[in-house]
Amino acid sequence: MSAKKMLLIIVGLFAGLFLLLVGCLLMVRLAVTYGEHDRADNAPGVGLVEVKGMIVDSREPIRQLRYFLKKDNVKAVVLRIDSPGGVVGPAQEIYEEVKRLAARKKVVVSMGSLAASGGYYIAAPATEIFANPGTITASIGVLIKFSNIEGLLDKIGITSTTIKTGAFKGAGSPDRPLTAADRAMFQSVINNTHEQFVRAVAEGRKLPVAEVRRIADGRILSGEQAKALHLVDRLGNLQDAIDEAGRLAGISGEPEVIHPPKKKVNYLDLLATGAEETFSNTVGKAVGRGLQVVYE
Repeated sequence: MSAKKMLLIIVGLFAGLFLLLVGCLLMVRLAVTYGEHDRADNAPGVGLVEVKGMIVDSREPIRQLRYFLKKDNVKAVVLRIDSPGGVVGPAQEIYEEVKRLAARKKVVVSMGSLAASGGYYIAAPATEIFANPGTITASIGVLIKFSNIEGLLDKIGITSTTIKTGAFKGAGSPDRPLTAADRAMFQSVINNTHEQFVRAVAEGRKLPVAEVRRIADGRILSGEQAKALHLVDRLGNLQDAIDEAGRLAGISGEPEVIHPPKKKVNYLDLLATGAEETFSNTVGKAVGRGLQVVYE
C-alpha cells in the first residue's frame, strides 16, 4: 500500500471519529434541551434545589435559587442539603440568596444524612427546616488548616526565600512555622468569622444570640437533638418537606416537583477546567492548599 493511500485512510479514520464525537455531543445537548421542556411551564408546583458535597462554589445553587424566584408557577422551594460544610465565602453567598428567596416565597429545607457547619449555615434562613432523626447537623464553628513541610524540604535539600512587604505577609506559608503573632492574627479572623456564623444562625432561626453562642462550639448534633434546641423545626424526610412546602404555598393535593433547567455545558471549557483542576489538585496535595477559612 502506498504512503498516499495510508495517509488517506488515517485522515478518514480521524474524520470519522470527529464526526462521531460531534454527533454524540449534539445528541446529549438535544436530550438536555428537550428534557427541560417536558412539562407544562405554567403548572404550579414546588421547586427543588440540591446542595451536595463540600461547598466550594456558590454559582450553581444561586443560579437555581434565582431561577425559581423568577418563576411565577413555582410557589415554594425545597432546599435539599447533603453537605459537611465548606468555604466561608460561598456558604455566605448561598445563605443570602436563600434569605432573599424566603422573603418572597416559602423555602423548606430537607436535611439528608449530613447538613453540618456550612451545610447548616445555608439552611438557617429557610422558612422551615426538616431533618431526619439521625441527620448529623449543627457543628457551628470555623477553622483554618495549615500544613508545614519545612522538615521535608530540609531533607531533600530545598531552601526558599521570601521577600515581603509586611510582618504578616506570607503568614501560614508551608515552608515556615507560625509565629505567636501569626497565631494571634489568624485567631482574630477565626473569632470574627465565627461571630458572623452565630449572628446568621440567630437571625435565621429567630433565636437569642446568647442561646446560639452557647452551643456554637463546633459540636455535632443529631436531627433529634437539633430539634430540641430549636435548630430544626420538624423531623421528616424529603417527601415530608415537599408536602409541607406545597401546603405552605396553598397547593392542593400532592405538589408537582419542578427541577431547575440543566446548566448549559461548554465542552471546550469543561476540558480546560478538567485539566486545570487536575493540575491544581496535584500541586495542592504536594505543597498544601492556599489559605481557606472553612465551615467544617
